[in-house]
Amino acid sequence: MRIRDIDKEKLVVARAIDQIVQDGFQGFSMNKLAKACNISVATLYIYYKDKDDLIQKIGATVAIDFFSSTIKDFSPEMSFEEGLWIQWVNRAGFTMKYPKQVAFFEIIKHSPHGEIILNSTTKFSDFRMIMKQFIDNSLQNNELIPMSFEVFWAIAYGPLYTLLNFHTEGKSLGGKPFVLTDTMMKEAFTATIKALKP
Repeated sequence: MRIRDIDKEKLVVARAIDQIVQDGFQGFSMNKLAKACNISVATLYIYYKDKDDLIQKIGATVAIDFFSSTIKDFSPEMSFEEGLWIQWVNRAGFTMKYPKQVAFFEIIKHSPHGEIILNSTTKFSDFRMIMKQFIDNSLQNNELIPMSFEVFWAIAYGPLYTLLNFHTEGKSLGGKPFVLTDTMMKEAFTATIKALKP
């Protein structure tokens, strides 16, 4: 049996993310990936059972990294404003540091692989429970207006992700050059808190 090569495995992951971000699922194949990594297709099957297994394993790793980063220095017991701000800072930090991984996960999330990945480990259900506890505490403490979850999500994180998309593309509406600053992020956050607090 051939031994796994960690450096080769990291290269496979990086090239797979690159290909899916650039070409989507339609343009992605194990043959193209092997060629991009300068390895044989047979070598890929040392690491993964098939193409679906590869996509799901890489997707789960990226998702776990992202969710773990989101709750760094965060507690569901925090006040709503403090807890949401820490999440914004963490989400922005991860997105700016790993734009390709975030773009990759956005593609995966809206594919048939999305649910399989999110049901693949208890880490994701733990994350959901932490978020639910945070929202429940905020409602109990009268720090958050009651609303449907989807509306909450759109208001709480939509402004941040719009700014992060502008930042990743390097331009805002009309092609104007754009770099997200702390001042801008704080301005958007202040408006978001006003919309969510009673």
